[in-house]
Amino acid sequence: MFLIPDRHALRRLRHDLALVIPGLPLTLFAALTLLPLIAISAALSIVWVGVLLIPAVLTLASAWARLDRARLRRWGIEVTPATYRRRGPGAIGMLRLITDSRRWLDLAFEAVIALPVRALTAGTTIAWITGAVGGLTWWAWGSLLPERNDVLPGQWALVMVVGLVLTLSFPAMVHALALLDLVVTAPLLGGAVPGSSLRGAIPPPRSAEADARLRESAWTRMTIAFLAFVLAVVAWPVTTTVYEVHPAPAMLVTVAAAVSALLAVRWPWAGLSLSVVAIAAMMLVTAPAQAAAPWPWPVTSLLTHCLTLLVLAVLHRWYWSVSTWSAGAVLTLVTLLLTDASTAPGGTLREVMTNGVVLLAVSGGVVLLGITVRQWVLVSGQIERAQTLSAEEVRRRYELEERSRIARELHDVVAHSMSVITVQAGTAKFRLPGLDPDTEREFEDIAASSRQALGEMRSLLAILRTDEILDEVPMPGLEDLTELLRSTRASGATITAEISPPEVTPTVGLTAYRVVQEGLSNALRHARGAAIRVRVTPSGGALLVEVVNERPEDPQETIPGSGLGLSGTRERVRALGGTVEAAARTDGGFAVTARIPLADPLPR
Repeated sequence: MFLIPDRHALRRLRHDLALVIPGLPLTLFAALTLLPLIAISAALSIVWVGVLLIPAVLTLASAWARLDRARLRRWGIEVTPATYRRRGPGAIGMLRLITDSRRWLDLAFEAVIALPVRALTAGTTIAWITGAVGGLTWWAWGSLLPERNDVLPGQWALVMVVGLVLTLSFPAMVHALALLDLVVTAPLLGGAVPGSSLRGAIPPPRSAEADARLRESAWTRMTIAFLAFVLAVVAWPVTTTVYEVHPAPAMLVTVAAAVSALLAVRWPWAGLSLSVVAIAAMMLVTAPAQAAAPWPWPVTSLLTHCLTLLVLAVLHRWYWSVSTWSAGAVLTLVTLLLTDASTAPGGTLREVMTNGVVLLAVSGGVVLLGITVRQWVLVSGQIERAQTLSAEEVRRRYELEERSRIARELHDVVAHSMSVITVQAGTAKFRLPGLDPDTEREFEDIAASSRQALGEMRSLLAILRTDEILDEVPMPGLEDLTELLRSTRASGATITAEISPPEVTPTVGLTAYRVVQEGLSNALRHARGAAIRVRVTPSGGALLVEVVNERPEDPQETIPGSGLGLSGTRERVRALGGTVEAAARTDGGFAVTARIPLADPLPR
């Protein structure tokens, strides 16, 4: 698609270059201003002068971070606005900035993380441009190089082909480098807004649970990346020096082990696989060593393996960390079985076995610790959600009580007056004999209109008494009882139902649905495990709704209720002229019975 670039491709290329190329000088300037200030504040902290300088350093880092966020928005990705702690008045208020974790994260990114990332992206882009231009123009300047007069025509063609390939792949490479910059920058500076349009950028982050939120935390990624980097930097020379391993394979196995911890943050299967491969490779490359050093698990390898296990145990389900621990145990056992006691690298076979036992004990403890931390995080999230839901329920109950009060006022004032008008208009021809036919029809029209208005008033009262927003949530009716029973059975309740409803108005259907819903909730709350019978049938011009639960076989402590459920049900049914009975049965069960009139109860 790059052979004939269209206007869109060229515009995207300019867009990507505007993100990648200026990133390096801006980040370099930010690092050159921040790092000396950090060093000065650290050196002067012993006399407390450096402490006063830290807020200024954090403020400057946040300014650079805001510039990076603006660059991301210009590229097309929306970043969640950062929330900073406000500074207070005076010097004490300025020191409050030290407790702002968001500013410390900005400082860590701008001073440490951004520079190597931008150096990689900008350096690769410049090298790609140089190779493409140099390959295409080799024919013009290649002969001017010393000792290059004997270049064959085939070599000229090969260099030009390489330059052409670099040129054609340049837009894709720049776009990939821009995405790499975004993958690192966006999460650390706030993350993409869910559902935002990224116009070809990285996809928005998925909504997650408590562990997913921890997994997406910028602090989590930074901490793991820092620990992995430190372990790789320490393990490489240790493996090379102590175990006499060539620097190249030592670098590969140590970097692979560290990268497995990074991959485990997002992709547990990748972290597990690479960790097992790195462990096996480390055992192989250190096996020829004759020094009396720990083997088959060098100390640095053990620490890196524990880091991967901790990441898997805290951020993912338990079987990922247990599987990785089991893989390490199996590799250790295989190594012990294949090791010759006379040539054991770590000394005697007993010392090798001791090394394996230490690995199993330490890594097993890390797995247990990680699983415990994960459960604590999940439980804390559940408690927080429960508290939020509880506060929301209290607010909704308060709103429902207020709406019920308004409904009662309307019922007492307006509904009473409308009832009087209906009765007077309907009985006028009996109370006032000798009315002409036109006047009688007029009174009949007044009575019919008032009855209709009173019926609409009752519908309005029912709406005011419900706790749902009816313009956003569909009103349930008798046709939704099947789904209500199915969802209740899914909770483990045993329910038998007899439902043969006639054609009813939406208000009657909604009221009957609420009666059944409250009866089921009442049975599940106070008689868990008891069988429940639901009956909705016509009976003598009314709709009979019964919800009966038997005595539970194993009485347990009941879940306390607010008492508003049955009270609200009575108000709903009473507003339609019906009755509700809720009482205990002689056999130890409980029954909720409602009779809802199908016809207008007003006189005609």
